[in-house]
Amino acid sequence: MSYKAITLVKRPETEISNDLFEVIERNQPKLGEGQVLVQVTHLSLDPAMRGWMSADENSYIPPVKLGEVMRASGIGEIIDSKNERFPAGSRVMGLMGLTEQSVSDGSNLNIIPKDIPAEAILSVVALPGVTAYHGLFKVLQPEENQTIVVTSAAGSVGSLVGQMAKNMGLTVIGIAGSNEKCQWLKNELGFDYAINYKSEDFETQLKSAATDGIDLFFENTGGIAQHAIFNLMNAHGRIAVCGLIAEYNKETPAPGPDWIGIIKKRLTIQGFTMPDHFNKFPEYGQALGEMLMKGDLKYRAHVLEGLESATSGINLLFSGENKGKLIVKL
Repeated sequence: MSYKAITLVKRPETEISNDLFEVIERNQPKLGEGQVLVQVTHLSLDPAMRGWMSADENSYIPPVKLGEVMRASGIGEIIDSKNERFPAGSRVMGLMGLTEQSVSDGSNLNIIPKDIPAEAILSVVALPGVTAYHGLFKVLQPEENQTIVVTSAAGSVGSLVGQMAKNMGLTVIGIAGSNEKCQWLKNELGFDYAINYKSEDFETQLKSAATDGIDLFFENTGGIAQHAIFNLMNAHGRIAVCGLIAEYNKETPAPGPDWIGIIKKRLTIQGFTMPDHFNKFPEYGQALGEMLMKGDLKYRAHVLEGLESATSGINLLFSGENKGKLIVKL
């Protein structure tokens, strides 16, 4: 019996193109002791995948080697097991790759409930959720009545950051790339303000929303909005740098803000990545699951059909054409 997988065969220079990948067929492997075979049902497409394709050996996680299955997280069902911790029939989540079947020793898997939709898990409880949770509560450490700005606020991470901050009593300003996304942030998610960074009067709108300045900044994008937000930061403000999606496909990234402002305003700026905190995933996932079940967190998923849709689907993240968490349903 065979299955399909997508391997990385070239490194991207700027934008991601289909010729970077190859769809291959593999024979179903025989399991060794301690291994499980997962039938993948859903895959998550995330901005981090762009970094995993690069040749940068100094990044927070080693790059995908050429010829290897492209790295991706997902959900599946164990169809064969030689690991007593993961019996056949278990539903699991973890790093699986762009593949219809995945072999694992279980170290990268967690058993998850069968009664929660896969879209909800990948949108809220999986990588986007734990990233949002850690960045907000552990890095920014919000306090009631503060003002927070979230870039890429309609994305899978930003939308959760904004909702959790709003539930804590903060004033939430979301930055997005279309009027439709801004309306969703305000009307559906309850953001106090939502501003289209493509608007000609973006800086004026931002100043009007942040009348008392900005205490916290959750940075997902970089680009033109970054400087305007930085200039409105209050003294002792905190900035969590989660991603710079506007810069990933550029040969030369745009220059960052003036560091003199960091000194004058005594700002704290911290970059973070979730592989450093893998041991916290169960704790964060439980907290997020409770919020989801109570109705405190909303999400929307952009679902693509079939494994091959993943290669073109990744680019939707960088063009901003996706409407919700990008998921591939197999």
